[in-house]
Amino acid sequence: MIFMKIMIIGDGKIGSVLAEQLSKEKHEVTLVDRSGVRLDQSNNELDVMVVEGDGASREVQLEAGADQADLVIACTGADELNLLCCLIGKKLGARHTIARVRNPMYVEELNLIKDDLGLSMAINPEEACATEMARVLRFPSAIKIDTFARGHVEILKTGVTAGSPLDGMALKDIGKFRANVLICAVERGERDVIIPSGEFQLKAGDRISVVASPQELVSMIVAKAVNMAEMMKVPMLGRMGYYLARQLLATGMDVKIIESDAKRCEELSQLLPEATILHGDGTDQRLLQEEGIEHMDAIAALTGIDEENIIISLFAGRTTRAKVITKVNRSSYEPLVGSLSLDSVFYPRNICADNVVRYVRAMQNSDAYASMETLCKIVSNKVEAMEFRVTASADFCGIPLQDLHLKDGLLIGCISRGGKTITPRGSDTIEVGDSVIVVAAHSGLRSLNDIFTTRR
Repeated sequence: MIFMKIMIIGDGKIGSVLAEQLSKEKHEVTLVDRSGVRLDQSNNELDVMVVEGDGASREVQLEAGADQADLVIACTGADELNLLCCLIGKKLGARHTIARVRNPMYVEELNLIKDDLGLSMAINPEEACATEMARVLRFPSAIKIDTFARGHVEILKTGVTAGSPLDGMALKDIGKFRANVLICAVERGERDVIIPSGEFQLKAGDRISVVASPQELVSMIVAKAVNMAEMMKVPMLGRMGYYLARQLLATGMDVKIIESDAKRCEELSQLLPEATILHGDGTDQRLLQEEGIEHMDAIAALTGIDEENIIISLFAGRTTRAKVITKVNRSSYEPLVGSLSLDSVFYPRNICADNVVRYVRAMQNSDAYASMETLCKIVSNKVEAMEFRVTASADFCGIPLQDLHLKDGLLIGCISRGGKTITPRGSDTIEVGDSVIVVAAHSGLRSLNDIFTTRR
């Protein structure tokens, strides 16, 4: 396996998570930041090298090894600085560059200058997170939805409620709903995560991840195994509201944004003329009640302060039956948040990091038979779902799955072939051109070959 030399400029929210994940995957990571205090902490906690200085400096980049780097990732707090760092890194000899770009105007125009900058990829944590939130709002009972195979396959996470048809059902009996779906992971309690067999029996309180085509998920909803209600009125609070509102307005939803910054309110009213923009404090419970929070279908707490988002969400959960979406920046809050019974919690930095890790794995993938297309963490850092596209005939092609030996702790969740979604059975095979979704209770898989213990 080829491991890479990666330079990360900016030891902030995104940079620190990227450094942690990429160093765990055994890459040679160098962190660059102006703050020696931040770097000292990262140096003590992570297996990385550090260089103190301005990432836009040619000398600093050379000291950090940009001329030998396989990848330079610029994720400081300034878009312009990130683009400049990537341009310098590319000129010095870095093979690939990734920049974090948050400004909506830059995001729209970036395609015009992407090649001139030598930029391999642009990441926008807020926009990526908003996209996942918008997916979840299609299904009020969904906790999270990830898409694969260019939208032909989805993994929907939802809860099993008392009295639900799923409560007490063995997975082998799921076919009674006449929906071609597979439950690929079950979370039970705060710590237990199970990759289940057909004999596994669900019970109330479980959180399940279901893989299927969007149409099959709708069939499951029609069978009342998963609840769905029409989503129309969605108030949101915070700066990420722009990205989420833009996507929801496109689907015909009635969107209201509450923003405490008067100047930002004026900007939003121009950018989103179809939305209702209110100047006010989203943590003011009286204001929320005056705006009819109890009649809302969904509420999104998206301020820049985690504690405010959690408080807003807890209040909304007590006041209304609306779907509540909560943005949390600090990964360290995850154990606490998990104990608060919040509906759907999103961590923008983790979503952004997943996109970069997927890109890195695709870069280093030396498998001649399949390439990684998508990577998602469907259960925090405990379970990954990966999409591999089979590009050439391999020794596992054409052999019934029942004759292939999968490693423990993983399963083949779905096969997409020519736009058709196949829920795999023992007699099914993997063929050239297929997209294969693999669910694994451990991280680090880079090749489709890695899922088998023996092959012919």
